[in-house]
Amino acid sequence: MDSETATTGGIAADRLRSIIERVERLEEERKALGGDIRDIFAEAKSAGFDVKVIKQIIRLRKQEPAEVEEQETLLDIYRRALGM
Repeated sequence: MDSETATTGGIAADRLRSIIERVERLEEERKALGGDIRDIFAEAKSAGFDVKVIKQIIRLRKQEPAEVEEQETLLDIYRRALGM
């Protein structure tokens, strides 16, 4: 029996180990990317940009244009209703 088909209690141990190690590597990459993103936001802040607004822009760019337009329309209606 080769290592790929070795099982313990009906579980393919090598396959399970491979899956877990892949997830662990991706989590490390995500952690590194998170640090890179924080560095970019720090750079933006030191250049005088408002980081909260940049994050809003990024969130808007992920949405469909029709969805953004609908949200902006509702926001305008709600503001006018509140006298803002």
